[in-house]
Amino acid sequence: MSPGAPSRQREYWSFYWPLALTGAVGVIATQVQNGVLARYEDAVTELAVFALAQSVFGLFNAALNFTPQLATQFARGPAARGRTLAFVLTVATAFAAIVATVGVAGDALLEAAFGIEPAMRARVDAYLVLLGPVLLLNGWRLFQVGLLVQARRTGRVTLLNTLYLGTVVAVLVAGFAAGAPATGTLVGAQAIAAAAHGAVGTVLVRSLPGGPAEPAPTVRRLLAFFLPVATTGVMFALSRPVLYAFVARMPDGLTSIAALRVGFDFTFLFQQASNQFRHFFVAFGLDDLPGKRRFMGAVTAGITGLMLAVAATPLGDLVLRHGLGVRGAVLDRALDVILVMTGLPVVIIVRNYFHGILMVRERTGGMAVGGVLRVGGIAGLAALTSAAGWLDHVVAAWILLAGFAVETGVVGLRVRGVRRADRIAAASVPT
Repeated sequence: MSPGAPSRQREYWSFYWPLALTGAVGVIATQVQNGVLARYEDAVTELAVFALAQSVFGLFNAALNFTPQLATQFARGPAARGRTLAFVLTVATAFAAIVATVGVAGDALLEAAFGIEPAMRARVDAYLVLLGPVLLLNGWRLFQVGLLVQARRTGRVTLLNTLYLGTVVAVLVAGFAAGAPATGTLVGAQAIAAAAHGAVGTVLVRSLPGGPAEPAPTVRRLLAFFLPVATTGVMFALSRPVLYAFVARMPDGLTSIAALRVGFDFTFLFQQASNQFRHFFVAFGLDDLPGKRRFMGAVTAGITGLMLAVAATPLGDLVLRHGLGVRGAVLDRALDVILVMTGLPVVIIVRNYFHGILMVRERTGGMAVGGVLRVGGIAGLAALTSAAGWLDHVVAAWILLAGFAVETGVVGLRVRGVRRADRIAAASVPT
C-alpha cells in the first residue's frame, strides 16, 4: 500500500457515505409505500396492483436512472449544462407520454403481459395515467443530483433525498389517514416529493462554484452515452416484470407477487448502496484502481453482513411484521426471498466496477448488451422452471440473482476487450 493510500481511502469514504445514505433514503420511501399499502383493507390486491403498475412505470423511470452520471460526465459549464438538461427533459417528456398512453390505450398489452382480470387492469391503468408526469419531474431532479456529484457535494445530495423521503412519508400518512384511495395517495406522494426535491436541488446547484467550462456536447455524443445506459436501466426494470409474468400464472400467484415485491424492495435498500459506485468512478476517474478495489471490497463485506443480520435472524421478521405491517403468507415468503438475495451485493458491486470503467471510457454499449442478456437469461430460466412445475417465490429469487451474474460476466468480458484494444493501439504507435 502506497504512503498516500490511507488518505485516498478516507477521501473515497467521505465521498461515498453520503451517497450510500442517499440510496438508502430512496429505498426507504419504497418500504413506506409498501407499509401503507399493507394497511389497506385488501392488502394483497393493493400490493400486487401497485407492483404491476410500478413494473411498467419502472421500465422508463429506470432509463432515467443514469441521468446523474450523464450530467456529471457532460454538463461542465453553462453551455454544456443547457444542452444536457434540454436533452434530459426531452427524453423524460417522451417517456411520460408513452407511460400515460399505455394507461389509456394499452389494455391488450397489459393483459398479454400479466394475464390479469379487467377489474385489476383498470386499477393498473389508473396508476399509469397519473405516473406519467412523474417521469418528467424525476428527470429534472436527477439532473441536479449529477451536478452536485460533479462538484463532489454529495452531502447535499443526501439532504435532498432526506427531503424527498420526508415528503413521501408525510403525503402517504396524510392520504391514508384521510381515507384517500391508494392510487392518488401513492402517486401524489411521488409527484410532490419529486417536485420538492427538484426545486431545492435547483437552488443548491446555483450556489456551486464555477468550474472549468467545456464545449456543449453534441446530441450525437449524448445519445451514444445515454442510449446504452438507458437500455441497461430498462433491462434492470424488466427483470421483475418478466418474473411476475410467469409467477402470476402460478397457483396463488398474487400472494407470491406481493411477497416478491416486498422482498425485492427490501433487498434494493442494500443494492442502492452498491449502485453508488457508478458515481464513484465518474467523479474520481480510473486512477488508483487497486485502491478503489480495496475500498469496494470493504463496502461489499459490510453490506453483505448487514443483509445476513436481517435475513438470518429474527430482525427480518421484526422489521417486516412490525415496521411495515406485512402479515401471513406474504411475510413468510418475503423472508425467504430476502435470504436468497443476500448474495446480491457481491454480484452487483463487481458489475458496477466494470460499469464504472465503461462509463468513464464512454464505451457504454457493453452495458446494454449485458442488460439484454440478463433479461434473456431470466426469461429463459423462468420459462424452463415454470414448464417443469418448479417455479415458486424462492426459485424466482434465485433466477433474478442468476440473471445479474450473467450480466456481470458479460460486462467483465467487455472491459477486458476494451483494455486489450488499448494495448494493441498503444503498441502500434511509433516511438
